[in-house]
Amino acid sequence: MSNDSSYPIRAVERVCDILDLVQQRPDGLTLVDVTRATNLPKSSAFRYLTALEARGYVERGEDGRFLVGLALNSERLDVLTQRVRPYLEKLRDEFGETVSLGMFDRGGVYYLAIVESQRATRTVQQPNVRYPIHASAFGKVFTAWRPDADVRELLAREGMPRYTEHTITDPEDYLRELARIRERGYAINDREGEPDSRCVAVPVHGLRLPISMSLSAPLSRLSMDDVPLVAEALTEAAREFSALSTRPRDQSVPDESATP
Repeated sequence: MSNDSSYPIRAVERVCDILDLVQQRPDGLTLVDVTRATNLPKSSAFRYLTALEARGYVERGEDGRFLVGLALNSERLDVLTQRVRPYLEKLRDEFGETVSLGMFDRGGVYYLAIVESQRATRTVQQPNVRYPIHASAFGKVFTAWRPDADVRELLAREGMPRYTEHTITDPEDYLRELARIRERGYAINDREGEPDSRCVAVPVHGLRLPISMSLSAPLSRLSMDDVPLVAEALTEAAREFSALSTRPRDQSVPDESATP
C-alpha cells in the first residue's frame, strides 16, 4: 500500500468522522445531523450508521437518535451493572423470583445482570446468550418504541421462529402487541419462549442505552392477575435506578451524566 499521505481512504475517514461526532454528542444525533456535519448524502450516511449499529459502535435510542454504542461504552456498562444489583436483589427478595437487567444489541437481547430466585424450581437465564426479540419480554420492550418500519426490518432480518404454540410469528400480530405495550408501559412474555414460564419487563428510561428490567417465574407462581403488581414494582425500581445513574459527579459516585 502506498505511504503517500495524499492517498485518501475515504470510507475509513468517514467512519471515523461519524464516530467522532457521536462521541461528541452524548444526547445523540439524528440522521440529518450526521448528513449536515459530514456532507454525506442521506442514503450514504444511513448505510454507514446502519453498519456501525450492526457492530455495536452506535445504538439507536428510543427516540431514533444515534448514540455511542455498547462496543465503545463498556466502562459505563460495567458501572451500570454494578449499580443495578441492589435493585434486582430487592425485587428478588420481594417476589422470590428471578430478576434481570437486559440490553438490546445487534438485533438480539442479552442479559447483563441476573439475580436468581432462591427457590428450587425457577426460570433459568444465561448471560452472554443471545435471545430473540420476538419471543422475549425484553425484546418486546426494546422494539415497542421503535418506528414500525424499523421493527419490520428487524423481524425480516432476524426471523420469527416458533418456540412454543404461543410464540408470535406474524409481524403484524407483533406490531399490534407492541401497541398494547406502549399503552400499558410494560411487556409480557406469556409462554412464548418457554412453555412453562412467564416474564414481565419494563424499560429503563433516561439512560440513553437500550436497558430493561424483568422478572421471570414459572406459570404456577406468576399468574396474569399478578402481572400488574410486578410491573408496577419493576417500573418504580427502574425509575429509581435511572435517577441514581444519571445524577452528577460527586466524590463517591462516578460521573454518568455524560450519557443521560
